[in-house]
Amino acid sequence: MEGSYFSTLMTLIVFAAYMNRCLASRPIPTETNTQFIKTSCGATTYPELCFSSLSSYANEIQTSPKVLASTALSVALTTTRSTSVTIAKLYKSQGLKPKEAAALSDCVEELSDSVDELEKSVEEMGNAGGKSFGLQMNDIQTWVSSSLTDEDTCLDGFTENGNVKNTVRNQIVNVAQMTSNALALFNGYAATKNLN
Repeated sequence: MEGSYFSTLMTLIVFAAYMNRCLASRPIPTETNTQFIKTSCGATTYPELCFSSLSSYANEIQTSPKVLASTALSVALTTTRSTSVTIAKLYKSQGLKPKEAAALSDCVEELSDSVDELEKSVEEMGNAGGKSFGLQMNDIQTWVSSSLTDEDTCLDGFTENGNVKNTVRNQIVNVAQMTSNALALFNGYAATKNLN
């Protein structure tokens, strides 16, 4: 009985030591990092969405405007890709009215363009720096702005109210808001770099 008690106690001590090591090696978002994201998101049009979509990246972002802008662009890209897949599936569904099918076809194309532009933006952010910095910032700004225009244009073809229009609107509004936030955070980063 005593040996069993001692064995259990030793197991618990070893387990506790292991857990402490695991917890110590796992970075916990600091208040400074989280506050930096919250403050930065205050400059966007949709601050709550901005914070909720980026706060889980606080450890990576820390207090870097560049990493914040890059992360926001990546999150916008991921959201746009996902929405593009959803809209493409909707386009292939049965029972669509001809006008809805045509509007969805246009929307799929617009979102594909939007994904391409965001991909170029994310890639260029990874290469940002050096003599051509200003040109890189202009390119990224142009691509993200075009992406936002494509997302808005997606809704233009839906003239009739109905379930399809509502579904698409809900998806596109979310994507456009994420892209708008990414553009605002990127512009904030570009402005600070241009001052230096």
